[in-house]
Amino acid sequence: MELFLLVVVVGFAGTFAFINGFHDASNSVTTAVRTRALTPTVAVLLASIFNLTGALLGTTLALLISDEWIVLPPGADGLGILVAALASACLWGLFTWWRGYPSSSTHALLGGLVGAGFASTLVGGHTVAGADLWLRVGLPLLLSPVLAFGLAYLLVFPITWLARYSQPRRINRRFRMAQSVSAAAFALGHGLQDGQRSMAVIMLALIAGGWATGTGIPLWVQLLAGTALATGTLFGGWRIAQTLGRRLVRIDPLRGSVAQGLGALMLFVGAIGLHMPLSSTHTISSAIVGAGANQRFDSVNVALVLKVVAVWAVTAVATGLLGGVFYLALNPVL
Repeated sequence: MELFLLVVVVGFAGTFAFINGFHDASNSVTTAVRTRALTPTVAVLLASIFNLTGALLGTTLALLISDEWIVLPPGADGLGILVAALASACLWGLFTWWRGYPSSSTHALLGGLVGAGFASTLVGGHTVAGADLWLRVGLPLLLSPVLAFGLAYLLVFPITWLARYSQPRRINRRFRMAQSVSAAAFALGHGLQDGQRSMAVIMLALIAGGWATGTGIPLWVQLLAGTALATGTLFGGWRIAQTLGRRLVRIDPLRGSVAQGLGALMLFVGAIGLHMPLSSTHTISSAIVGAGANQRFDSVNVALVLKVVAVWAVTAVATGLLGGVFYLALNPVL
């Protein structure tokens, strides 16, 4: 039974990574396509390649999540929690894509884990434990949008000052070129961050089933997570790209380059420097709104921004409830 559940978890983890890439393709390429720095086809291919590269470059964050920050009960109970959490995160990702709202796959997965763990205690099982789980995982996810918005807004000031004597056509051409680089950098950061989520889930399953100790990430786990993420990106969910690039805020190449560059930097620092999980969706969405808000005319669709923030606020709650329901439905066969 445990071996079967492990196979199911690995399958769901691959599906989660695919939906993550499909859902978040717009994060990397939206502003570059919107400002015509890249064509949609080139942008998606670029994002897919660098997503795969990023997923293969780092495993430290995945090891911290699976070995220290999250502790699951051993055996079928722990594997059942993972199945329920992944199913809820996948369903939420598809729902928010269908509605055209950017949402955090990491928040969805965390909410599903907590909800399924709580449901486990209701039927006499064990909950999801960890060392300061909300402090290490939840707090960075909550603070990153605020930081991205503020920094993007402020960074527009010095960059526009430096470009104050240049002709608009020349500025746009230069920053379109910069956006090509920053789009690739953000996709690399997305692979570093989100690729390690799926790796961590598979490692949690292997540890819960007694097939691994958490001392290292097998190469096949990296390849599975990276390939699924890159393949999902190739299919690109353009519904969310319309929200980020056209409906949420009007943005020019200069501000688009600021948003992408800052987002990439934050993902790199979080994954490599601080070993903190950051939501690529929250980071880039907030950076786009922050950079776009620093204009002389009203460019931000405030009503839509509030709807997106509301979706962010309910993500963990919704997937927590779904995770709990899925676990209770699965419990009789565990």
